[in-house]
Amino acid sequence: MLLRPSAHDLKFIAHDLGRILAVVALAGLLPLGWALARREWAPASHVLVMIGFCILAAGAAQLIDPGRRTKVDWSHGLVVVALTWLVVPAVATIPLYLSGHYGSWIDSYFDAMSGVTTTGLAVIEDLDHLSDAANMWRHTIQFLGGQGIVLAALTFFSASGALSLYQAEGRDDRIFPSVGSTARFIWLVSIVHLIFGVTALTIDGVIGQGFTFDRSLFHALAVFMAAFDTGGFSPQSTSIAYYHSALYEVIIAVLMVAGAMSFGLHHAIWTKRRGLVRNLEVRTLAITMGITIVVTLIGLTAIYADPSGLVRRGLFQVVSAHTGTGFATVSSAELSRWSGLAFAGMAVAMALGGMSSSTAGGVKSLRIGLTVRALIDTVKAALLPEHTVMPANYTQYGRQRLDARLAQSVMTVSLLYVGLYLFGAAVGIANGYGLQESLFESVSAAAAVGLSVGVTSPAMPLIMKLTMIFQMWIGRLEFIAAFALAGFVWSTVAGE
Repeated sequence: MLLRPSAHDLKFIAHDLGRILAVVALAGLLPLGWALARREWAPASHVLVMIGFCILAAGAAQLIDPGRRTKVDWSHGLVVVALTWLVVPAVATIPLYLSGHYGSWIDSYFDAMSGVTTTGLAVIEDLDHLSDAANMWRHTIQFLGGQGIVLAALTFFSASGALSLYQAEGRDDRIFPSVGSTARFIWLVSIVHLIFGVTALTIDGVIGQGFTFDRSLFHALAVFMAAFDTGGFSPQSTSIAYYHSALYEVIIAVLMVAGAMSFGLHHAIWTKRRGLVRNLEVRTLAITMGITIVVTLIGLTAIYADPSGLVRRGLFQVVSAHTGTGFATVSSAELSRWSGLAFAGMAVAMALGGMSSSTAGGVKSLRIGLTVRALIDTVKAALLPEHTVMPANYTQYGRQRLDARLAQSVMTVSLLYVGLYLFGAAVGIANGYGLQESLFESVSAAAAVGLSVGVTSPAMPLIMKLTMIFQMWIGRLEFIAAFALAGFVWSTVAGE
């Protein structure tokens, strides 16, 4: 925590935020270029307003001379990251609000926060008639958020304290010794998947669905950015059901799983490292995904009589939920009819999430695996003779030690997620929604999933919108950075 932050501290924070806004301006060139190519002049002007604001703010921040940073404070990185994930959605909302498809600024900020945190919940009005440029911006901010806004800034700008910024954004993998090399590898993985994913989706769109090439390319780019970065925004209101294509769903499912994998695992696969099946996180994700799929499919037998339709709907929805993507091939009304085992399977899948250091949200598989391992070790220790020494190790890209401090840390964060899920559910119940739908929507927001049973809408009470914005923000930050920002603000105001 920063106690009594000085003017020197504030200058460094403003300087770092300025660089991040410069990256947002750069990201705006994609929807701007698309708008100009499609001659969407009004949306182009909306994006230009946002780009201009970012350039002015970034320029002003760079004029501030913070001086030489003699000491890299871990709390600086936490505060910068926490502020980034509040400021960037506020800037990203400019083209969305000006599009005229939102009833209020809060609604557009809700969608911007949902996009940046790769959640995918939306309160947009008349999505099917949104301009291509605004739609492209929605998906661009999901891609930027999934990759990591701070990571993108570190790719273009060198900075002292880069490691603290990198890890404060919720990334644990240091694939290479330097943060810069690791960032470049992450972008390389994304670009390779982009090439193959967009190509496959474009071909299927042209041949299988009869789209024109430019329309197919637009949908392929948008869907790829939402799938690989586990975002869940769709160009159409009916989500993936719009395409009516089993092949399209298979390609998307592959991209969702790839996005839910840690970039460390991508590197291990690319370098053909052996023994990956022994990795605790890989095994945990495989087991939990298998269990939630089976449980959900059993629960759906009472709803769908056709086995092929049951498997197709169940598999896609569970993979979407567990990877934290939020794509759907069924409507919210149909999803709301899933109860009993099907509801339990989906809720648990959303709550658990994907791997650490991936684009997915939720508790994360590594924490789940470590928590279970710590509980098993505790039970074993209670059953063995008093002075027996047990090795507390696990495999994660090599042999790692599970000490008491690590076990306590993962259990604490896991319990914080459970508390966040229950908090959102309580707010939903207080506003007149049922327990099941309130819990489903709360988990979807806090775990950055994006699936909805119909609660999330423009008509939702304001307190619900603000609660879900908070859940999306603090869930994406995994709590620590948000706590650091709260301490920073308190110490600034109170002077303690």
